[in-house]
Amino acid sequence: MKERLIYTAASNFESARSLPQLPDTHRSGRLHGHSFLAKVAAVLPQGWSSFPGDEVDALRKQLQAAISSLDYNMLNHEIPNPNNENISRWLSERIGIDGLVSIGVEIGGQEGFDLLDLESASLWRRYRFESAHQLPNVPEGHKCGRMHGHGFQVILHMKRRSDPSLHLTGMEDYDELDRLWGPIQKELDHVCLNDISGLENPTSELLSSWIWAIIKPTLPSLSWVTVYETDSCGAHFDGQHYRIWKEMSFDSAVQLKQAPEGDMRRRIHGHTYTIRLHLQAPLDKVMGWTCDFGDVKALFEPVFKSLDHRPLYETPGVADADAASLALWTRGQVGSLLPEMDRIDLFETYGCGVSLRWGSDGPVMPA
Repeated sequence: MKERLIYTAASNFESARSLPQLPDTHRSGRLHGHSFLAKVAAVLPQGWSSFPGDEVDALRKQLQAAISSLDYNMLNHEIPNPNNENISRWLSERIGIDGLVSIGVEIGGQEGFDLLDLESASLWRRYRFESAHQLPNVPEGHKCGRMHGHGFQVILHMKRRSDPSLHLTGMEDYDELDRLWGPIQKELDHVCLNDISGLENPTSELLSSWIWAIIKPTLPSLSWVTVYETDSCGAHFDGQHYRIWKEMSFDSAVQLKQAPEGDMRRRIHGHTYTIRLHLQAPLDKVMGWTCDFGDVKALFEPVFKSLDHRPLYETPGVADADAASLALWTRGQVGSLLPEMDRIDLFETYGCGVSLRWGSDGPVMPA
């Protein structure tokens, strides 16, 4: 598949709202407030920003300008029915960017809505449970063969037509997810997962497909299930394909040499970067996983060491130390080490960076 470089930006705003079409008994019908996170992803043409390397900051500033009238305001003054879908539509009309891949909002990291185009959308909600497990088929001495536990997280994703006339408030979708998740939560929380029928080998991949098999018959619009084993790794399942990701952070110095004189980004500065590697592979029927998270980390280790606590502007082969150049360089360095990898997300700050994709558009985390 053709390589795509997608720029991403995110910015917070604090707002109050009420959803007047909800009954008085529904908590979201009352006046309440949130810390919203607006998010945008776009393919930007060459020369879109003031200089190569300015794209992420320019996109973030354009997003901030679009949401400026919402910050510390009553959303109903700007948007008559300010559910998550209508906020996303409002943003898409005001941001003024061609090449949009998605635009949407996230609320407290617990739920979100992404407008993918004029006719389709994706919404999601996050759930948590605390459980123990062990993987019975790993080699002797593998740490996951010992009984241990995690604070698991699950995200249920729905994809549907984006049409406000079909959805009075947008909240009915989240309510349905809550209703379907409730019995699953009771079965998974504070137990040993190995004791549950169908989860005798409770890898993240098999847990995601186990949840899918329960919910999908009742909710045809379920598009994929995400399982976080830890905050930095997990798996997705969409009924056909398994995908995993492994996330790491590194602390490095940066300097944008193409920035104009006087621009602070021309000075040596730094970021705590987040890099997320996405991989897709067939399920190993014995191990119950696509790839061992530990193997992914070990194979990437030489590249990671060349990034972490380094002056990235001195890295050989990097065109400049902007996010796009670093992502392209990283793909070249990984090469055949991780042939299953088909996407790299690289963020300078939360939600602001690039997503380099060259594989199928399978299930992925919210950008």
